[in-house]
Amino acid sequence: MVSKPIRKIYYNSRADENVYNMIREVMPPGFELVALDSDNDAERRSKIANAQVAIVAATPLTGTLIEAAHDLQLVHHQGVGYQDTVDVDALKERRLPLALTPEGTTTPVAEITIFLMLAVLRRLTFADSELRQGRWHINSLRPVSRNLKGRVIGYIGMGRIGQASAALAHAFGATGLYCDLVDTLDRQRAAALGLRFATLDEVIAQSEIVTLHIPSSPAARHIINADVIARMKPGAVIVNTARGMLVDENALYEGLKSGHLGGAGLDVFETEPPKPDNPLLLLPNVVVTPHIAGGTRDAFQTKMRAIFDNITRFYSGRELKNQVEL
Repeated sequence: MVSKPIRKIYYNSRADENVYNMIREVMPPGFELVALDSDNDAERRSKIANAQVAIVAATPLTGTLIEAAHDLQLVHHQGVGYQDTVDVDALKERRLPLALTPEGTTTPVAEITIFLMLAVLRRLTFADSELRQGRWHINSLRPVSRNLKGRVIGYIGMGRIGQASAALAHAFGATGLYCDLVDTLDRQRAAALGLRFATLDEVIAQSEIVTLHIPSSPAARHIINADVIARMKPGAVIVNTARGMLVDENALYEGLKSGHLGGAGLDVFETEPPKPDNPLLLLPNVVVTPHIAGGTRDAFQTKMRAIFDNITRFYSGRELKNQVEL
């Protein structure tokens, strides 16, 4: 009896052993995980060389790596934001398929979107830091703290994550408006979430909180810039759990420093990780997290099960789910 070949699954991001073990826990028989020991491109080129499948997360799969992957047959993104993490031209040249993993991401990103709103409105991280240093702000934060209930939230992008965020915000008593390239939200659903479709200009001018839920693209770069910030309501809050390139960080800093903006909640940055001297990190009305919006154990396990189900489909000759048309 001829045994089936063991297919090598290369994971392009350096992670600790606990993450690799979570992958192995859901990996079906017949596959072998190829994990990195260091965050080093030379090791990446060496280890991807004999892999049949590459799983991509935050670390970009570059053209150089794809060229080095002589046996590569499939690239599977751990999420959906492939535009800035996969060299699509290199895949086209090799005629390699790319599949995405929408499963698992929506809930944790929506939850942290709401968390950032609350943390900024209530000055949570500032209060926590001050208390740990012996300073008790029982009254001094009252003039600058606000409820989420009653706020008008502007959503730039209304896909899965935008809708899930709006549902959570609506449960808190917030209403809102949204814009998107195509309005796919039916009127009944929008009304149930307290939303209405609007132009980008209306979203910017009328919202007390602006939250971003669109992918990266050349056209979307710095969609939040100095001109846009100047047209926002005094005291408005910006939340970004999408991509760092959507926000001009210099303009954001100036808007916050001047007092025109009330605060910002950022899970993503133009450069990741941000440099220690990034001035946004010094502002007390900015809450930051290290690109962890989708990074829960529950989400990761859901993603890995979906990925290996799709890889199994691929090798059994069935159609890939969530394949990108390149």
